Amino acid sequence: MKYPIQILGLGLSALTAAQVAAVEPVILTQAQVDATENQLTDFPLMQAVKASIATRDNSIVEAVTPLNSNNPDNVRRLESVFSQSQFEYLFALRAPEYTYQGLLQAAAKFPALCGSYDDGRDSEAICRKSLATMFAHFAQETGAHDQYRPEPEWRQGLYWVREVGWDETKRGGYNMECNPSTWQGQQWPCGTFADGSYKSYFGRGAKQLSYNYNYGPFSDAMFGDVSVLLNDPQKVADTWLNLASAVFFFTYPQPPKPSMLHVIDGTWQPNSHDATKGLTAGFGLTTHIINGGIECGAGAEKPQSLNRISYYQAIAPYLGVPIDSGEQLGCKSMQPFDTQGAGAMAIYWEQDWSYVPGNPNGGKSYACKLVGYQTRFSAFKAGDYGQCLQHFFPEVVIEGRGEPTDPTDPVDQAPTAFITGPASASSGAQIQLSAAQSSDPEQTALSYLWQLPSGAVAAVIDQPTLTLTLPTLTQSTVISVMVTVTDGAGLSDSVSHNVMVNVDSSTPPDDVAAYQAGTAYADGDLVSNMGGVYQCKPFPYTAWCGGAAWAYEPGVGAAWQDAWIAK
Repeated sequence: MKYPIQILGLGLSALTAAQVAAVEPVILTQAQVDATENQLTDFPLMQAVKASIATRDNSIVEAVTPLNSNNPDNVRRLESVFSQSQFEYLFALRAPEYTYQGLLQAAAKFPALCGSYDDGRDSEAICRKSLATMFAHFAQETGAHDQYRPEPEWRQGLYWVREVGWDETKRGGYNMECNPSTWQGQQWPCGTFADGSYKSYFGRGAKQLSYNYNYGPFSDAMFGDVSVLLNDPQKVADTWLNLASAVFFFTYPQPPKPSMLHVIDGTWQPNSHDATKGLTAGFGLTTHIINGGIECGAGAEKPQSLNRISYYQAIAPYLGVPIDSGEQLGCKSMQPFDTQGAGAMAIYWEQDWSYVPGNPNGGKSYACKLVGYQTRFSAFKAGDYGQCLQHFFPEVVIEGRGEPTDPTDPVDQAPTAFITGPASASSGAQIQLSAAQSSDPEQTALSYLWQLPSGAVAAVIDQPTLTLTLPTLTQSTVISVMVTVTDGAGLSDSVSHNVMVNVDSSTPPDDVAAYQAGTAYADGDLVSNMGGVYQCKPFPYTAWCGGAAWAYEPGVGAAWQDAWIAK
């Protein structure tokens, strides 16, 4: 067969097989395609965005634990400005699926969060402001919003891990785009239940990730495979992905909107057109990025925006973030972003419909162009230009590209995680849990990583068997321990095991005075109550130790942990 021409390019076609056979094949080399892709994406803003959305391998992420000297630099910076105790205080009502370790792992996946700047920008200050901004939005998006709780609303974030009214047993939600006749359904094929019905992609995690066309790209960014989270969307709620999904949203732009990170670190600078639309850097612009169509541009601050402002004004000083008197905290006067603004950047590949005289088959362009609306091909993913080319121009042959996978070849399947162990034990006891019965269809060796609940201690967390010292509690509570098993191909599965931690309140502790409501306790005072021993917290919390019993009675009051430490 003769190939008379070699050119660069890519485009859209709905040709039949007979029509494809009738056109002249067009030969390209992989080097030519790569050169064109690089040329079209070689501009400063694209390079800055690609740097900010870069990710680390999951083997590094899964090895991250609090205060681990081997943690990546950006993780250790985050730890230095926001400790586990601060996490537990700030997110006092958090769902148990959200953990401090999960936050560190989310940062490990995205090095730009709390990353280093070598151009004179203050890396620590940007880290603090990034966290304060994200956490204020967490309080609005997933907060309890319970004004009658003793904890103020700015400390009620991460209360919801699944969208209100939804759980994993419910079907038929957020899956209209699963239809395989749509390009979204083809590019991000939805997982199914045993009866063939589509899985539901309702809001999960700190960002409340929704719809298959968001789960698919997020899965691709996390695992290099769109199917992982489309088949198991519950992982966005039950694993470190519940916080990574929020960091994903924080670092990724939504052109013509910039990313929130680039607003905070100064990469995004408004141009004169932005200025005419009231778009200036500040906390208010991050609200506009998240939900501007509903909350912004009304001439008066909407209640949701006012909430976000009040949460930010409380969280920022808690994290040591100064709020400049000139910072625009609201978005009432901000008009929508558009394609003339500084954040406008085309990030998807689409067919270039241009006519090119002299090109074969009627002067087709054999090129793709960047557009601002979502398509199935992303400029952020290397190689998508070539995928776009062959999708839109079936007659294109790319020499040097790896042969497609033989559909008859066996496909590696993910392992199945399984935990055995006691379902109940006493507070402070030591128990053993085993994941040794986890299995892999290909029978490859598995690696293990355990995630512990707050207060539990284990010397080793990367072996099949976990020797766990349970937390010392003041009232019987169910805790959850999770293990993630990974096979030789990098495929993973996670499962949780619940343990009822029983507290014996029948025997009062010796030599410690009983708690007396209304007593003016001092810093460090010990009391006994309901079978437990408690120590009055240091200033500025000391005064609460003698506060109203309904709120501060140790181990019982609605806000006792604000005043007392269980010993």
